Amino acid sequence: MIRRSMMCMMFLVASIISSPTFSQLKIQLTQGVDAAMPIVVLPFVSETSDVPGQTTLSEIIRSDLKNSGQFRLIAPTVQKLMVSPSQSDLSTLKKRGANFVLSGSVRPLSSGKFEVSVQLINLYRESRSENSQSSFAVILQQQYTVNQQDLRVLAHHMSDAIYHNLTGVKGIFSTKIAYVLVSRPHQKPTTYQLMIADADGYNPRPLLTSYMPIMSPTWVKDGRHIVYVSFEGHKAAVYWQDIASGKRRLISRSPGINGAPSVSPDGKRLALVLTKTGNPKIYVMDIASRSIQQLTNGSSIDTEPSWSPDGNTLLFTSNRGGSPQIYQYDLSSTRIKRITFDGNYNAKASFMPNQSTIVMMHRDRSSFGIARQDLVSGRVEILTQSGSDESPSLAPNGKMVIYAMHSGQRGVLALVSTDGAVKLRLPAQAGSVQEPAWSPFLS
Repeated sequence: MIRRSMMCMMFLVASIISSPTFSQLKIQLTQGVDAAMPIVVLPFVSETSDVPGQTTLSEIIRSDLKNSGQFRLIAPTVQKLMVSPSQSDLSTLKKRGANFVLSGSVRPLSSGKFEVSVQLINLYRESRSENSQSSFAVILQQQYTVNQQDLRVLAHHMSDAIYHNLTGVKGIFSTKIAYVLVSRPHQKPTTYQLMIADADGYNPRPLLTSYMPIMSPTWVKDGRHIVYVSFEGHKAAVYWQDIASGKRRLISRSPGINGAPSVSPDGKRLALVLTKTGNPKIYVMDIASRSIQQLTNGSSIDTEPSWSPDGNTLLFTSNRGGSPQIYQYDLSSTRIKRITFDGNYNAKASFMPNQSTIVMMHRDRSSFGIARQDLVSGRVEILTQSGSDESPSLAPNGKMVIYAMHSGQRGVLALVSTDGAVKLRLPAQAGSVQEPAWSPFLS
């Protein structure tokens, strides 16, 4: 059996219902980096709790940076808040161990909008003015004008800018996640909702609600569409849905299994699993013409295709060697190569952006976890070992993995950095959460 959810697909039926219930995720840092960069995020001048969620810009930025695991937040001790703190205050913060200081201000405009100014100061770099006076260097300075409803989006955007400036890696705070929320109310039918939320779990909203499972959500590279499996009409089908409008179109409803969709990086092809010849096999569909090409053959179960960043190869899971393992299909040569040999169960693999490493679900003996494998050396590094970890999905910068796990009788989402150093949880306030999918960069 390749994957429990995949094997269940043949027996599922669904009908669409409407339900207003959904649960917000709350991110919790459980493990960070020992050598995290010390930073002070000062409360912004004149800021109030006008940000959606009854919070402030500085609080969101502080939370973003803390939950990245890459920063150690030092409590501010500045008595008088200013857009540009005094050199004396900055020296005090440096003595308290800070390397960087973020300051800012919020100014309401007559139009109802807000003008937001921020600056990031490096306490270990100096700059000199025209009169040769030295001061701590401002390494990032920005000003924005936004509506109130966009203040939270702006906070994540500023977190991205800070993260990129200090690490050299593009931030993921402005991205989103998709997942399936399962609710089992007392003496009522189980419902399944395809949800989309901000990367920090805020602002969840349902795209689809069903009495039966919704499966395998995956993002299109444009960030405006999601592809998933639904069972309307008592048959498995793959749908392509516009997130903003809610409009969708049927992509595949062949007899039997229609599952595990994966959209190519250029958005023109769809890899999916069909049972046209009996056992589940990997197919590729040209989305414009709907023409289909079968890639794998034989008596094995082949599932969970995943595109390489360059669109030239596919990873997939197969039991053709006896146990579920990861294989690579070269689209130009049609050559299939086995990738994994360590562990008795490897599944749901995806390439990291460098294309020389994969992340996957891994089992050694009886414990499921998330692992990464170097494709050159073959070395496997275990990232998580809770025993029930599954459905890993990579962040677009390749630095974090979101995955599903069990906490008691409920499914929750968790995150781990691809070096294993940072770990977080995203437990829902109600319901059970599964099948996460991280969006591409949205800006």
